Amino acid sequence: MKFIKKLSAAVLSVSVFSLSCIPMYSCHGADTQENRMSEETLGFYETWKEKYLAQDNYVTDETQYYVYYGEEKYNGGNYSVPVTVSEAHGYGMLIMASMADYDENAKSYFDGMYRYFKAHPSDIGANLMSWQQCDNGKALIDGANEGSMTGGPCDSAADGDIDIAYSLLMADEVWGSSGEIDYRSEAIAVINDIMKYEVNHEYWTITLGDWVSECDKTDNYYSAVRCSDFIVQYLPIFADVTGDENWLKVYDTTYGIINGIVGEYKTGILPDFVIRDPNGKYIPAPADFLESRNDGNYYYNSCRTPWRISMDFLINGNTDALAFAEAINSFMMNASNGDPWEVKAGYTPDGTAIEDYNDLCFTAPLLISAKCTDNAEWHDKIRDAVLNYGDDVYYGDTIKMLCLIVDDDCWIVPKTRENGTLLGDANCDGQVTIADSTAILQALGNPDKYGLSEQGAKNADCCDIGDGILPSDALAIQKIDAKILSKLPEITK
Repeated sequence: MKFIKKLSAAVLSVSVFSLSCIPMYSCHGADTQENRMSEETLGFYETWKEKYLAQDNYVTDETQYYVYYGEEKYNGGNYSVPVTVSEAHGYGMLIMASMADYDENAKSYFDGMYRYFKAHPSDIGANLMSWQQCDNGKALIDGANEGSMTGGPCDSAADGDIDIAYSLLMADEVWGSSGEIDYRSEAIAVINDIMKYEVNHEYWTITLGDWVSECDKTDNYYSAVRCSDFIVQYLPIFADVTGDENWLKVYDTTYGIINGIVGEYKTGILPDFVIRDPNGKYIPAPADFLESRNDGNYYYNSCRTPWRISMDFLINGNTDALAFAEAINSFMMNASNGDPWEVKAGYTPDGTAIEDYNDLCFTAPLLISAKCTDNAEWHDKIRDAVLNYGDDVYYGDTIKMLCLIVDDDCWIVPKTRENGTLLGDANCDGQVTIADSTAILQALGNPDKYGLSEQGAKNADCCDIGDGILPSDALAIQKIDAKILSKLPEITK
């Protein structure tokens, strides 16, 4: 069993943990057997790809791919059939970027998924994805309501957008952004729209989707959160690549919610949905709040939290994430008598089982929380159960795929300012001076003669990150030199 390798220094200085020595890992480009993905994971990837990767054959002018998540296909009837959601699409893009060193077609698949994402935007946030597409026999349409054969208004779900943004940063890390698709700029555009439309700027929480941005403050959904959206490992990276420190507010607030619930119930169990009561306390949502009678329980949304939250310890060394992982590990070991096959598909926050069966999507995420601890026996039992679970559906299989990648120490961590990008350093000499301003202006005036390197171009975008290299970037460096501006990036919009 391969536990964490300490490979890199800090991403950011964040209040809840020290980033002077972060355990980070990625086996992209690794040339040793130790760092390569396991044969079990690679074999399952081929199975996953065969079952769930699909091409949109209605589109003929370009190649688009998506992750098929349904159990029904259009058969010529007079009702449309759901085929995918943004959640599945984000998962697929994460998987394809992770397979850059193992599948020679991974980039083609990823780019096809990017094109599909761009073809299905939300009606609210232009850089966010419509949450569901349905097949009507002529096209994959957005906004089809209850089997409608025509599209309608469409909005987003936060988790899909968050994964898509991170996958684009992964793509920039493994393939670079100098080709047909500028992955990094596209990632920043998505991240900025997530902040604009999917973050509550009063409480600094991730909302349920961009549609909440249009809710009144008195609406029950205005301050609600979905615990499976607590993808905390990404948030310091989002802050770093965009220069928007509001992401750190979201990070801290999210851990406030996690720590409050873990501290109260002592189980590590997080409910599917959490609401903010009149006293400002985050509590389990009532039954049928949004999806089912189990909205206030640990069910088919929050079953992912042992994976999502625990990764922030594995990647960023966050001790609150470790405390969460230890709590849910302890509870699940006791509840199952140490047998992963006895983990049930749902619990109340205080730990009462609500179903009498096991489901892969509840077991696989525990592989990652177990990886955070020194109990190798429990980890290995879970891995054995996950690998031998047998045939399952999209949801369980895809979570299994992602958890195996993480468990193999092959999760890709994008470069940030501290581990690769020095904002303003257009000439890549390791410092920010007036020479960098000159380099930017020369590149803008005569790109054939004075073009910047790929890293230099990333560094040069230091004013309103994501809008490309402009004269305003050179001006921002001049302001730094004149001590008019204290730090980069400069944010004017």
